[in-house]
Amino acid sequence: MAHDDVVTTTSAPAKRPLHTWEITAISIGFMGPVMAMSLNGIGVAGLVGKAVPFTFLISFIGTLLVAYGFVRLTRRITHAGSVYALAGITLGPRAGFFGGFALLGTYIFFAACIVGACAVFFEAMLGEMGVVMAPGTWMIVAVVVGVIALVLNLRESAIVARTLLGIGFVGIAAMLVLAVVILVTIATGNAPVSTGIDLSTLTPGDAPITAIMTASVFGFLSWAGFESGSSLGEETDNPKRVIPRSLLMAVIIGGLVYVFMMFAQTLGFGTDAAGIEAFASAASTLTTLASTYIGPWFAILISIIAFLVAFGAFLSSSTAASRLLFALARDGFGPKRLASQHPVTKVPTVAVSVAVVLTTLMALALGAFGATSVDAYYWYATIGTLCMVIAYGMTSVGVIRHTFRPNSGIAKWELIFPLAALVYLVYVYVIQVAGQVAPYTYFPWIAGAWCLVGLIIVVSWPALAKRIGGRLTIEEIDA
Repeated sequence: MAHDDVVTTTSAPAKRPLHTWEITAISIGFMGPVMAMSLNGIGVAGLVGKAVPFTFLISFIGTLLVAYGFVRLTRRITHAGSVYALAGITLGPRAGFFGGFALLGTYIFFAACIVGACAVFFEAMLGEMGVVMAPGTWMIVAVVVGVIALVLNLRESAIVARTLLGIGFVGIAAMLVLAVVILVTIATGNAPVSTGIDLSTLTPGDAPITAIMTASVFGFLSWAGFESGSSLGEETDNPKRVIPRSLLMAVIIGGLVYVFMMFAQTLGFGTDAAGIEAFASAASTLTTLASTYIGPWFAILISIIAFLVAFGAFLSSSTAASRLLFALARDGFGPKRLASQHPVTKVPTVAVSVAVVLTTLMALALGAFGATSVDAYYWYATIGTLCMVIAYGMTSVGVIRHTFRPNSGIAKWELIFPLAALVYLVYVYVIQVAGQVAPYTYFPWIAGAWCLVGLIIVVSWPALAKRIGGRLTIEEIDA
């Protein structure tokens, strides 16, 4: 059953307000660079020592391989469902629903984890100011974050994008200032460490290749959500040009910033055994280095920015989740109300409300059973990552299939990119499953159950697959 009374078709939207930098901001906002640079290098340092920058370079390459499928297919497909449409048009409606359902799990679990991250950084911000929050009060922060995010996300999508643009790039600027100060201080011999400018950090050094590949998984997570901007393709000016360009820009900007920041951080802690130990045991590397190289006031500033960036990531992840809910409901899965849009802004208001409220409640549910904000962050992030790998894999398979179609416009030799991406994604999944301890041993089962539910739904509901197929066949795809 079509929902023509509540939706605007993709062929004739009333308004496309978003442009390249705004879509890039959505993706970068989801990635949360300040969060990534505060936390994700810690585990890497414990595995590879001073080869942290080189490891992030490997992660950068792996992410570019994964991004290839998105860049290629979004040049031809415009849809609010991201993987849902990319896999659906290239592999068929059942595969599209399965991939879209996996991606929906990614966005929902990541949004819930970022609610926890907002509380983590808010507590850290108060800690830098000498204020200690009582146990459990982080849930109050989560509620406030959810309310403010709902108000912003119900406004015109351009407003959210520009908010993310400001928050994200202020955070990146502050990090780069810190990195430059660290490198200049070391180069002039005024640093508290004596290992100097060690360019060997850009090589594998003594780290085994197995350790580097394992650690690269932590780096890969820093790019999680780079494709989220594609969910706003139907609200974008000239989407077949803007979306692929924006996704590629988000990956490249993230890669350059991440490798440079990890180079500065590794040198800032020192590349000897003591420095590596300090890096690997830091609670938040940016605030530690900010206090050491600039002063406590800059550590406070960094902690404030980290909270704002975490909030921006929640805006972005809940935006992506709401657009995917909207796309699924529009094609017949879920309540009809989820497919409704505001008559002026075209924001899917009901889907936005459901996404924000649901993910906030998910974080609060853990808190009600005694979990900390850190638990909420890491637990939901792990589940979301496992769903994400499956969704990304569907896109890589889709571009492989599309390459063999007549007039695909893709040379056969380019198959090396999605094939390499699949190998890397399988490796990432295995690392997330193998060698874990409780409660992390439960998370693959939760992610697997989520994806299995999606598979059961589409296999046992032929009418849904037929509706999806009919809807996707009218999506414009260039010859």
